[in-house]
Amino acid sequence: MIIILLLGLTVGVILALTGAGGGILAVPLLVFGAGLSMAEAGPIALMAVGLAASLGAVMGLRNGTVRYKAALLTAGAGIICSPLGIWLAQRTPNRPLTLLFALLLMYVAFRAFQKSLPSRADCKATSMRKPPPCVLDENRGKLHWTAPCAWALTVSGMVAGALSGLLGVGGGFVMVPALQRYTNLTTQSVLATSLTVIALVSISGVVASSAAGHLQWAIAVPFTLGALLGMTGGRLLAARLPEPYLQKGFAILAALVALALVVKALG
Repeated sequence: MIIILLLGLTVGVILALTGAGGGILAVPLLVFGAGLSMAEAGPIALMAVGLAASLGAVMGLRNGTVRYKAALLTAGAGIICSPLGIWLAQRTPNRPLTLLFALLLMYVAFRAFQKSLPSRADCKATSMRKPPPCVLDENRGKLHWTAPCAWALTVSGMVAGALSGLLGVGGGFVMVPALQRYTNLTTQSVLATSLTVIALVSISGVVASSAAGHLQWAIAVPFTLGALLGMTGGRLLAARLPEPYLQKGFAILAALVALALVVKALG
């Protein structure tokens, strides 16, 4: 029980230090630390990440930074696809599921390392770039809804939902880049809206897993409690550490964990 609590605490600290995408390490920690299979670890990780994301979502709603219509549309698409991912996870052998997760984790590590590097964006190229499909109307303070905008957000939600159910990940590594690419929202609004989507999709996945009898509550409860405690304490530490160093550290850790998963799957 203490080991499970400490594993959750570790996930919570990583979440606080690196953002929503840090929750992807919850599954491998449960696999190595608790001896669970990928399919068993997924719903437990979803529960911890979902509740942690809910805290951030509530704060975003209070601050008015959540684009709730965009969040509801995206989360709705994710909720529809999440049960399909859960169904596939329960019927996929552990080895290919582990290798798929390792590849995804390597991608997340690469993205985190890119984020830690100094920006070299060409201002001229940026100014010539086509406007995104979802543009915020500054006069109304709302997104201008068009068919391309709705389609882009729906597809993003479907991908996040399917991966959420299949691999037990919250989907922050999908939602944050998607919102940055398809909208002109501020960074604060992107993160708050992403957390809202993650919370809704994750909680729906937990409900579906629990109803199907795939959620081990004896492990899920202490793990989630540890994650919430770790996130609360990690916020204090995050304010004192430079973000580039945090992202590089997360990238290295994620890459090492991905390699460990490959060795475990092929061993």
